[in-house]
Amino acid sequence: MEPSNFFICCILLALGMVGAQESHERYNHLFVFGDSYADTGNLNNGLANSWRVPYGITFPGKPSGRFSDGRVLTDFIAKFLGLKSPIAHAQMKLGANKLRYGLNFAYGGSGVFDTVANVLPNMTTQIDFFEKLINNSVYTTLDLHSSVVLVTLSGNDYAAFLANGGTNQGLQSFIPRVINQLSLNLKRIQKMGATKVIVTDLQPLGCLPRITHPSSFQQCNATQNLAVNFHNLLLQQTVAKLNNETNSSTFFILDLYNSFTTVIEQKGNPQGKLKFETPLKPCCMGISREYSCGSADEKGAKLYTLCSDPKSAFFWDSSHPTQAGWKAVYTILKSSLAHLF
Repeated sequence: MEPSNFFICCILLALGMVGAQESHERYNHLFVFGDSYADTGNLNNGLANSWRVPYGITFPGKPSGRFSDGRVLTDFIAKFLGLKSPIAHAQMKLGANKLRYGLNFAYGGSGVFDTVANVLPNMTTQIDFFEKLINNSVYTTLDLHSSVVLVTLSGNDYAAFLANGGTNQGLQSFIPRVINQLSLNLKRIQKMGATKVIVTDLQPLGCLPRITHPSSFQQCNATQNLAVNFHNLLLQQTVAKLNNETNSSTFFILDLYNSFTTVIEQKGNPQGKLKFETPLKPCCMGISREYSCGSADEKGAKLYTLCSDPKSAFFWDSSHPTQAGWKAVYTILKSSLAHLF
């Protein structure tokens, strides 16, 4: 695997195909912080395969900075809220009229701490970007009162920890540090005026293709998923404490762990409209472990293989779902979102 892709991989529909859901209350903006499960084009093309073919082949038909063949979690949450997907912060120059649906500050490969040196804005820095816009009156506190905030944290902090010499045993003391920093970030977002904050729990990292490759994509790594469960337990406790301290229901956990697990175990979504015969096998992968989806040689010849139909695969690359995969996850999450809104 290419080193530059390690952290990004580790974590790290046509609009009419996403089930529309009118919320009981009108929300005018979606603001997004996090990593590649939410990034829609912030990470620049010098750092990410997400700007290389074949990313984006399903939507929008070319690479757009999304870590998938098409839409990602942000797009589905926006559609649920009846909003267009907010543009990436890096694309603000497209004009003020593009900002009316909110803004996406998520950067693929990032975490609550620095992951790849100081190259990627961590979550604190992403919030700094947003605070600057509020201070400059691009958005107001009143805007936040009628907004939804999506926060994704998908494992890059742990990938960086292990890559820099950390051990699986050491993770047990590092995980609380990650959750504590996430808690500080969530408090800060609330203090800025947010009243609805969706935060994702950690997906089953042990089921990502980069982990299941040694078993020919047949078996998840139970040890890694135990660490994930510890992260998610602390997250649940933290969110409950935050809501209790403020006597509110501001924070809501989006259960990626169980939705991913359900799709993988059932080889599709419960409604049976989406089927993934080999759910742990990615659609796009490098021709060897040194390469990844989107890799090419100096002459431009591709160094990856691609499945015939991305809709038949749950995972797009070594860490990220396909558009169809995200849609399957979304169909499971939609009922809990409906209760929230």
